[in-house]
Amino acid sequence: MKKYIDTGKKDTRSGFGEGLLELGKQMDNVVALTADLKGSVKMDAFAKEFPQRFFQCGIAEANMINTAAGLSLSGKVPFVGTFAAFATGRVYDQVRMCVSYSETNVKIAASHAGITLGEDGATHQILEDIGLMRMLPGMVVINPCDFNQTKAATIAAGKHNGPVYLRFGRPSVPNFTPENQEFVIGKAILLNEGKDVSIFATGHLVWEALIAAEELEKEGISAEVINIATIKPLDVKAVMESINKTGCAVTAEEHFIAGGMGEMIAGVLATEKPVPVEYVAINDRFGQSGTPAELMKAYGLDAEHIVAAAKKAIKRK
Repeated sequence: MKKYIDTGKKDTRSGFGEGLLELGKQMDNVVALTADLKGSVKMDAFAKEFPQRFFQCGIAEANMINTAAGLSLSGKVPFVGTFAAFATGRVYDQVRMCVSYSETNVKIAASHAGITLGEDGATHQILEDIGLMRMLPGMVVINPCDFNQTKAATIAAGKHNGPVYLRFGRPSVPNFTPENQEFVIGKAILLNEGKDVSIFATGHLVWEALIAAEELEKEGISAEVINIATIKPLDVKAVMESINKTGCAVTAEEHFIAGGMGEMIAGVLATEKPVPVEYVAINDRFGQSGTPAELMKAYGLDAEHIVAAAKKAIKRK
């Protein structure tokens, strides 16, 4: 099994901040908007470097989305930055009509996603955002796994023509993917080859999937690990190539089962090749206050639960 090295924990929101700054230097039509959360979503470096291209919209997220749509129609590439709970649930009508339906080139940068937001609790820990966004026609949904990949994904999102939902988080997590990598929208990334079970993971669960694969290897189980950084469009070819080798799957994500990546993959397999699928995700319950590590363990979003799910999937073959 290939070993991945944690080069130092970093928060993925800072990866977004660095990517946005780099993109601003490359493209003079990139602009940024936030809803009173410049520091929290790491837009401060962009605002300092390009003050004329930064817009503080205040706590008025719906207006921010509409303003971004208008800027897009005038040739700008707007990034709107706020917490994921506000970027989706609070402004769903505006995103649906002014971004998706109107096919505007707006990039929704959603920070503090999932339960790893931590102590802020259930009101801010949105766990249905991927489902909300992937149902919208034309919306690309990206959920990178670490600092380096988030930076690369931000740059790729800015160069993509069309609406993008870019999801990232607050806690510091292992940074293990290559520096200065190229991010290809719609391309899954094979991290470890295996023959007994396919583990499809996204976001913070990718590192946990790699740890799980190491534990499974000690027991003679060969796990294939695939990073689904782009949830929509899903890399169906990569999914099927893996399933044709292993014959069963585990999906791992910091999201509800309903509407998540796991259901999306299961839907593909239901029509292409029905095989056992086990979900490592949150089943129909809200988050709560706690540290990110405590919550990941309490909700079963860790390597231990991925190992158990893998064994169950293999047993069902």
